[in-house]
Amino acid sequence: MNGHIDVVPPGDLNQWDYPPYSGHVEDGKMYGRGVTDMKGGNLALLLAIQCLKELGVKLKGDVLFHSVIEEESGGAGTLAAILRGYTADAALVPEPTNMKIFPKQQGSMWFRLKVQGRSAHGGTRYEGISAIEKAMPVIHAIQNLEHERNKRVDDPLYRNTPIPLPINIGKIEGGSWPSSVPDEVLIEGRIGVGPQETLEEVKAEFEYSMRQIEDNWIQKHPVKVEWFGAQWLPGSIDVEHELMGILQNRFEEVLGDPPEIEASPWGTDGGLLTQVGKTPSIVFGPGVTAYAHYPNEYIVLEKVFQVAQIFSLVIYEWCEGEGL
Repeated sequence: MNGHIDVVPPGDLNQWDYPPYSGHVEDGKMYGRGVTDMKGGNLALLLAIQCLKELGVKLKGDVLFHSVIEEESGGAGTLAAILRGYTADAALVPEPTNMKIFPKQQGSMWFRLKVQGRSAHGGTRYEGISAIEKAMPVIHAIQNLEHERNKRVDDPLYRNTPIPLPINIGKIEGGSWPSSVPDEVLIEGRIGVGPQETLEEVKAEFEYSMRQIEDNWIQKHPVKVEWFGAQWLPGSIDVEHELMGILQNRFEEVLGDPPEIEASPWGTDGGLLTQVGKTPSIVFGPGVTAYAHYPNEYIVLEKVFQVAQIFSLVIYEWCEGEGL
């Protein structure tokens, strides 16, 4: 049972109706940074464990609870747990999935691009080469690459995801003086990695696209590509895996309807658990997907308890419990 306790910053406080760390409760919802991503999911894990302990249930397997940090920056906490030997036959990761079950999850990487120009006085800007102007074909190349990569996605689990493998440009920085032609622009962003792809394959494709930009200046002064900061490994579990069947059955038992099965639109520590820890992982939790990292982040409290009930039944069956 794996859950992270780190959260992203709250952002502009003026966009929040309640203070982001207040834990304000209204109409069955709790508001606050981190309640949906993913402390509500963590609570569901702990409630399930508490339930089985208080019932005196005996399990033939061990239940390990990972309470980790640094998931939002790439997963150092879960990696440390894996390296210390805290692995298992399977794992549940209660990220905010809107009560959908994700047997597959994309990975992602951060990139930094350096676009070169040539400085000149703004009054004679024609003597220089604006790095800001040269950043425009670079951005177009990124958009075209995103389009081409997503045309190849045929996994039915992504059928409801508008952009299964997004490339996000998150930061642009360039220029130092209004009257000078800028000689460098930095572009930073994030590229999604499909469940069946490797980080190396995606790096190679991205770097190749930067070399193919049809611009005479850029051909002579190639865009410099750097991979930095956080990265998340993709993960995938067979939809016929035993734990998938147990989870789906217990979901329907508790809620009365079969669950929706999709692929995760973002990376989680499940990729590390699956690939490095050799622990097949499923992502499923009570949080609201659309409000992770958003202002007015909230979680519906009833769903936390529903997921806790589902988890307790899944643990009992998977670990061959006795005593109920």
